Amino acid sequence: MKTIKLRKVGNSYGFTIPKELKEKYNLKEGEELHIIENEDGFTVTPFNPEFEDWAKAFDKTNQKYKNTLKELAK
Repeated sequence: MKTIKLRKVGNSYGFTIPKELKEKYNLKEGEELHIIENEDGFTVTPFNPEFEDWAKAFDKTNQKYKNTLKELAK
């Protein structure tokens, strides 16, 4: 577990991510992080939960129409 401090940045607040986590998750300056609220507080993640839903729907469509998509690709 890492402990960080919340700091005032203009009219907002921010915190810094330890270098070890930046490197572990290959984060770049300016990259968007997503805040997901849950019953225990919130989670900050570089993974977009909306993209995951889209990817699942895409996979389901690909499975359902696999043969049709093969024919269209010719």
